Amino acid sequence: MSKEIKTDLTIEQKVEALLAQMTLEEKIGQMTQVRHFDDISISDIRDKFIGSIIHTQGPTPGNNAFEWQAKFVQLQWLALSTRLAIPMFFGVDAVHGQNTYAGATIFPHNIGMGATRNAKLVENAAAITAIEARATGFNWIFSPCIAIPYNEKWGRVYEAFSESTEITTELAKASVRGHQGELGKQISLIATAKHFIGDGSTDFGVEGGNTTLSEEEVFKRLLPPYRAAVEAGVGSVMASFNSLNEVPMHAHRKMITDVLKGQLKFDGIVVSDWKAYSRFGENEVINAGVDVVMAVEGDFNMYVEGVRNGVLSGVIPQERIDDAVRRILKQKFRIGLFDNPFPDLTLINKIGIQEHRDVARQAVRESIVLLKNQNNTLPLKKNAKIVVVGEFGNNSGLQSGGWTINWQGMTENYAGATTILEGIKKLAKHEVVYDADGSANVSDVDVAVIVVGETPYAELFGDIGGIINKYQLTLTPEHQLLVDKYTAKGIRTVVVLVSGRPLVVTKQIEQADAFVAAWFIGSEGAGIAEVLFGDYDFIGKLPHSWPKSEEDYQGKYGPNFWDDTIEPLFPLGFGLSYNK
Repeated sequence: MSKEIKTDLTIEQKVEALLAQMTLEEKIGQMTQVRHFDDISISDIRDKFIGSIIHTQGPTPGNNAFEWQAKFVQLQWLALSTRLAIPMFFGVDAVHGQNTYAGATIFPHNIGMGATRNAKLVENAAAITAIEARATGFNWIFSPCIAIPYNEKWGRVYEAFSESTEITTELAKASVRGHQGELGKQISLIATAKHFIGDGSTDFGVEGGNTTLSEEEVFKRLLPPYRAAVEAGVGSVMASFNSLNEVPMHAHRKMITDVLKGQLKFDGIVVSDWKAYSRFGENEVINAGVDVVMAVEGDFNMYVEGVRNGVLSGVIPQERIDDAVRRILKQKFRIGLFDNPFPDLTLINKIGIQEHRDVARQAVRESIVLLKNQNNTLPLKKNAKIVVVGEFGNNSGLQSGGWTINWQGMTENYAGATTILEGIKKLAKHEVVYDADGSANVSDVDVAVIVVGETPYAELFGDIGGIINKYQLTLTPEHQLLVDKYTAKGIRTVVVLVSGRPLVVTKQIEQADAFVAAWFIGSEGAGIAEVLFGDYDFIGKLPHSWPKSEEDYQGKYGPNFWDDTIEPLFPLGFGLSYNK
């Protein structure tokens, strides 16, 4: 930082002193976020005064956490070599743990955390995520997603806590508090409430589609979690890909500037989503109130030149640029980045430690929901002869969903994780048979645990009926056949559904003796085994209304608790336990 700025000033005074020294090019640099490995050269960090870097899908910074930190140290030194020595943010989509790093603790996705109804657990999980993110070199997390989904066809349902405004509001506040710490205390990184606003309530569940809720409904149903996040001190809010009544949210000045920054008094950073500058009207994005733009995949030079020309021509007011840079600098001072710009090496030995995994396993136990338990099929007896059926039963990638190591998730095992089969084998007192694809000739067993579900996906790739058109509201024919085969054998069956949303499985629920909604559980598959054997009770409650048929989705939305025109198979909040 410039030697001319005194260290005994308030954050606001430091910001103003620094802002007064900055050129237009330095200000635009602070408003720029890039993906280093693909978008820019090393020299651009210094020459274009880059303010932040995002790490996402693509080459990793190194082979281990030491190398990750070393890479970010190298890049930070470039930022510090500039005239004003303003340090950079390093951001990551750590949406259910530090999920870009193999070996980190991976929690259930937010839909599972919503099923726990446990705000303290959500806070603890977020705090662990913050530690492991910092341990790998990051100081800005793009989480929590506080969308409110109204249609299970949306490919991001699992990123959100619940269809309930009240549940989402409570857990949004807990998540921000966990990531950043208690309001008013020194924090080490900033969290991001996303995606502002209406992303989960688009018509027909289309990712990036149009949300036609009235303004009154938006304020009543969708805004409260953002108000709670702002009150908890969230450092940033990410704009959404969707439109609100045909106006792209990235260009929605009323909602971003008048409502979020004005009415809610949000004083943090509004950050764009991926490649928003070229996608949503270029300078309209800046004028709407977006402070930091992800200038990625070819947008970088166009963005830097476009904003510069916009200011020089008067299209973008200088006051709008200064407002953006004030917000950015404030958050950098807030997390002590000027005094401590480098990662903390002492945190590396905390990545994936047992204490963290114990909390993740607790989250699994509390998140899974018992939908059926006929004739006390559950809990399983530890001396029973058990067959575990289906590849999802022995694959940590499949059980974890999208945003796990890779953007679209994994279809194979990854470091540090425990599968459901491994968890069952650890607790069972009899040899456990494994039938990966249903082809084994298994008959001499007491119970079959059939694990079925959705192959991992993220964003529009998971939209049902979307441009990818890979996913469906029902089980795949192969998974339906697994259930058919084992129920036809006359063996007691427990179906465990691993998914990012409620699916239409009415037939399979009828066929099975017991049925468990497990969501995408993350790295700790043993948590499921602990509940199936009765070491712990089922306490999870549905965070969404559960559909009974595909016909439930002929309109804009599926069944949900505030629209009583569609009767669900199970209502919001349903969940059985061993004690009743």
